[in-house]
Parts: sequence; structure tokens; C-alpha cells
Amino acid sequence: MSEGTSMVMESSENGTDLSQDDTGTIVEMPEDTILSQQTSVNLVPFIGQRFVSQDAAYEFYCSFAKQCGFSIRRHRTRGKDGVGRGVTRRDFTCHRGGYPQMKLSEDGKMQRNRKSSRCGCLASMRIVKRADFDVPEWRVTGFSNVHNHELLKANEVRLLPAYCTITPDDKARICMFAKAGMSVRQMLRLMELEKGVKLGCLPFTEIDVRNLLQSFRNVNRDYDAIDLIAMCKKLKDENPQFQYDFKLDGHNRLEHIAWSYASSVQLYETFGDAVVFDTTHRMDSYDMLLGIWVGVDNYGMTSFFGCVLLRDENMQSFSWALKTFLGFMKGKAPQTLLTDQNMWLKEAIAIEMPETKHAFCIWHIISKFSDWFSLLLGSRYDDWKSDFYQLYTLELLEDFEEEWRDMVDKYGLHENKHIISLYALRTFWALPFLRPYFFAGLTSSCQSETINAFIQRILSAQSQLDRFVEQVAEIVEFNDRAGSKQKMQRKLQKVCLKTGSPIESHAATVLTPYAFGKLQEELLLAPQYASFLVDEGCFQVKHHTQMDGGCKVLWVPCEEHISCSCHHFEFSGILCRHVLRVLSSNNCFHIPEQYLPSRWRINSSSSTNLLRNATRQHSEKIQLLESMASTLIAESIETEERLDVACEQTAMVLSRIKDLPRPTHSANDIVYNCPSDLILPEVEDTDGIVQSFTIGTSHESLTSGKIKDRRSRDGIDIARKRRHFSGSCCGQFGHDSSDCPMLGGDNLNGDALGYL
Repeated sequence: MSEGTSMVMESSENGTDLSQDDTGTIVEMPEDTILSQQTSVNLVPFIGQRFVSQDAAYEFYCSFAKQCGFSIRRHRTRGKDGVGRGVTRRDFTCHRGGYPQMKLSEDGKMQRNRKSSRCGCLASMRIVKRADFDVPEWRVTGFSNVHNHELLKANEVRLLPAYCTITPDDKARICMFAKAGMSVRQMLRLMELEKGVKLGCLPFTEIDVRNLLQSFRNVNRDYDAIDLIAMCKKLKDENPQFQYDFKLDGHNRLEHIAWSYASSVQLYETFGDAVVFDTTHRMDSYDMLLGIWVGVDNYGMTSFFGCVLLRDENMQSFSWALKTFLGFMKGKAPQTLLTDQNMWLKEAIAIEMPETKHAFCIWHIISKFSDWFSLLLGSRYDDWKSDFYQLYTLELLEDFEEEWRDMVDKYGLHENKHIISLYALRTFWALPFLRPYFFAGLTSSCQSETINAFIQRILSAQSQLDRFVEQVAEIVEFNDRAGSKQKMQRKLQKVCLKTGSPIESHAATVLTPYAFGKLQEELLLAPQYASFLVDEGCFQVKHHTQMDGGCKVLWVPCEEHISCSCHHFEFSGILCRHVLRVLSSNNCFHIPEQYLPSRWRINSSSSTNLLRNATRQHSEKIQLLESMASTLIAESIETEERLDVACEQTAMVLSRIKDLPRPTHSANDIVYNCPSDLILPEVEDTDGIVQSFTIGTSHESLTSGKIKDRRSRDGIDIARKRRHFSGSCCGQFGHDSSDCPMLGGDNLNGDALGYL
């Protein structure tokens, strides 16, 4: 930095000298001391330089400063010779000029001393207003380019706030992207591709975009909140089963709002035993925390239970959300609840749901490991992560405690705050502590990815806040339709028996394909284990390669009670390989009823009970409806066009049925929601034998198998079976299909009905 400066004096047009305030300084520097950044500058400010306006002078000096490696700001605005002449002088200074000043707050106290970039830099340019022949212009009367700080490089100077400008066109595009539900990072990446610039080389940063979105939100936030409440009220008027609640703050502005759809409340009644409450996302467009309650149904598909928007992230907000959700679900709390590692939410759950087992989702914890341990452990990080995962998946508490101590000693993590915190909270995330509780497979990576994909679709819907409830409803409805289509396809596909075990054949007739697949995995692994009777009703089961250890299985045949120390059934609702090994070794050919939970069955317990209590007239109509539904599915899946038409028409019929008034149900009434659930799959063993099963209890015998012809249609192996009517047709003897009262008058015949 050059120390030599000289005062340059100007004379006014009338020959008088300018005052000291109207003078400036200019640096006299030899050529070898000129800043290297100036070599690319075509024009350097000089004394006497003229501009048509002060804005033109500012733009010129700003361009010069950017090429040199600093930014400028307007420092002083002064008039001259009293009132009436307006602004006659303007000073532009380096952004690091001057010193920070302490200011008094409203209560008279000094504000805390925040860090400032100002260091008293003297670089500046002064312009003064003149009038030649009554034409006003601005002249440079002082200029100094001496800095007492380092100047920034070209790739650094663009990050200064003065140069992080967003053009009107870019603002319009960002607003459009926000309405489309894109995240800020997605917006930046897309604009980089559109402009053809390198990654991170836009003239504005992520913070600038977030600030811009915040300014958009502040304009219409109150109006959008009013529209959102009005939309919820409209949906409630259209469907009384729609649930919503909201809270206003002291300024009568929306603070929290939660809602749940009628279908979600019905799903929760059956599948609300294990729930995920995801609070890891925010609505960028409105700066509100988004909470979503989801679960999994008997086919392993994501079920939506409810949604909440919270202005603040604290214990009071989470308590309100949990209370409201319980109100939607008639006070029924889930058995288990998975969340991210949020301490405020943890405290709220302990208060509002004291009987619920709360657990942390391990995938949210693992995602922080690279920040916590990668730098600390260096090359040993991958080995430590592998050891940690083995700890996480252990079965016995004693093994976990021992292995944890060994891990801490091995990597020297005794004083690490994250390790201390993880161990203190081990009952919330470690599987040995969670296995005695039912989580319906929600802790698996596969389910976590499925749920995350569903949540991402909801996040992509954030545009106008007042339409968000409708958009979420559309996503939920689409998810339900896609799930129903997959269920139909799975029901019509043959279930392949891989072990030939009677237990496997029995389970195939009761469990959904998803649950049966989980049980089949355990059945395939069961032969690798050996069982030893160590006491009456007590078996030691261990892998054939193990010398010691293993699991303890307790079995009381007379009571059909069986349990394992690994708690796999309690954790997932599926019997473990250890139990299956004991059952098969002791000539047990079926799984006891209580170990085929209704949550994983093809037929829900509610529909089964309703059918059992139905009158004779209702049973006949339901039987006819089941038959037509079976034929509809068999005919529809032959082509994509047929399937689309079937789904569209069925949706119309279902909508028309829902519009009909609902009578007050008495003991003899029946409500039958899912007749298609009674369609049982055909089971094919590894030898190609297809076994057809009748509806009944799990203890009923299987019908004899026979070889069936198969045709491939659109990639789906379908075995169609049509029965032509002869003798009894509807279950009532004394007539045949020609004069069946159920077929008469509707132009239906045996081929039209298909299965009956």
C-alpha cells in the first residue's frame, strides 16, 4: 500500500478556491506500485471527470471497485449554501471505510458488539454538482485508491453483498420455481444450467435467494393464511369426516394448523399402531415447519395419517401438534412413534403420549456422522462406521453394552461429546432396546426410502399456501390409487412356495404378499439353525457355525404360546427363524392364530366380523359383488387400456356410492369397505403345482393341487379359471343357472360372473 498522497485543489468557475470540504485526495503512485487488479481496468476515476448524474457516477465507480477487488457504499450526502439547492455533493467510500459505532436500543441499553468488516479504509471518490450554461453535471473533485486491507480476488469479490444482485427476470423465475415447489438448491442448479455458468458461479448466493423468498412471503402471508383456513372449512363442509384445527397468535395471525382426511382417519384405526412423525422439512415458500404423520399398511405401502404446519420449532408447538393429532384420531395414541433426534419433540412426546414408545430414526442420526466423526477419525472413519452398524443391529442388551465399551476403547472416543450423547440416548435408537416394541418394519432402510419419497412428493406441492391442503389431498389420493393397483396385481400373481413346508403353505393363504415375503425369508434361513431342548419347553437355537450363544425359545404347545429372546415377532409381527426352526423340528404344521396378526392378514378383522354377522340377504349380495369384482380384475389386467378404463369407471361408481346417505347402523346392518380383499392368491410351489385355497379359518385343510395351464399377458402370468353353471349356482339348491334368482333380470350368465 502506498503511503504517499497529495492534496489536489480545484478552482471554481468564478475563480474562487473551493472550500476544504470540496477538495479530495488522489494517490500519487509510481507504476510499479499500482495494484495488479487495476491492469484490467479500462478507465480509472480522475479529478475533473464528469457524469450526467450521480447514479452514473456510482455505477462507474462500482465497476471500477469490482475489478479492483472491493465494493463501495454511499457515505455522505450534503447540500451547499443552505436550503433549496438539493443534493450538491456525494461521497462514495470503500465498504470497509469508517468504524462501527455502538447504538442505543429502544430501552436505552447498549447493543452487543457485533463483528464488523469496517477498518477505517480511506479509499473514496467525491463528486460535486456543477452547472455549465445552466446544464447540471457532476464532477469528480476527489479520488483515493489507497486501502489498508487486502483486496479480494475475482472469484471472491462477487460474493460481496453489493454485487449479489438479482435481476428482475431472475426474480420472476425464482418466484415461479418457488410456486412449483422447488428447493432453493434446485433453483440455483437449474439457473446455473440455464445460464451456462460453473457450479456456484451465479451472481447471487443461496442466502440471497432465501432473503428474496422471505420478502415474497412477508407480502401475502396473512392473506394466504386466511385463505388456507377458509379452504379447510370448505373441505369440512363438503365432508364432515375431514379434520382440521388451527391456532392464532396474539396478533391474530396464523401460528399453527393441522389437518387429516377422512381416509387417513380410517387407515389409522387399523394401521396406526406404528407411526412416523417426520419434522425434518420446512416449507421454504412460507418458512414454516412441516410435520407429516405416516405409517405402513398390511401390504407394506405408505399410509398418510395427517399433516401439520408450525410457525415455531419448540416444545409448545410440538405439544400442540401432538394434542391435535390425538384429537383427530379419537384419542388413540400409537404404540410406537419414530421421529428425528429433536429434543423439543422428545419432551413433548413424553408429556402428550406417555404410553407410546418413542424412538429416533437411525437414518437421521447416521446422516450426521460425516460431520461428527470423519475429520476426527480420518482413515479409520469407515471402519468405525462399520463397527457402529454392527452394534446397532445386535440382539442382546448385554452384547451391546460390552461391544460399545470395546468400540470406545478401540477408537479412543471416551471424551467425545457425540459418543457420550449417543450412549445416553441409546434406548431411543439402538435395536437391542427397541426390539420388544412393534415397529412394523419402519426402521428398515427400504421403508425409510419409501416414506421419504412420499414426503418429497408432498414437498414438491408447496406453491400457494391456500392450495396446499388440496394438493396434499391429490397426492394422497394418487398414492392410494397406485397402492390399490399394486395390491390387485399382487393378489392375482401366484405365490411361489420355496420350502415345501406346510407352515409356508398355511401362511400363504393368510398373510399379504408383503408379510408372507418377510416370513418366507425367515423360513429359508431356519434350516441353518440347530435347536436343542435344554429344559421342558425351553430350546436353545443357534447357527450351525456357532459354538456358543444363540437364542432361547420358549414353547408351550398346549397353550400355543411361543416366544424368542431375539424379540423379532414383537418387533416386526413376523415369526423369527429360531421359532420356525423349533416348530418344524417338533412336527408343527401350522402357525398358531395369535402369531398371524390381523395387521398383516389379507382379510382385515373388521371385514371378517362384518361378514360373519351379516344377514342371509346381505351375504348373497356380497357374494355376487365379490364375483363381479373378481371378473372385473381378471378382464382388466389383460391390457393397459382395459385397466385404465376399469379404474376410471370403478372410481366413478365408488364416488356415487359414497354420495348416498349413510343410515344409522344397527346390529343387523353391514358396512363392507373392501370386498376385493377376499380374493385369495393362488399358490404355486417350486414344482409348478398350483394350489387353490378356500376362504375359512387358518386351520381348514387345503384343497388338492393340480397342474394348471398358464398364459402370459402383458408380462403377467395369469391363470384364469371359469366355472360354467350346472346344478347349484348361488348356494341355494333346487335350481340351476337358468332360473337362478340372483342371475335373473340382469342379463348375466356364468361367463359374465366368472368366479362364483
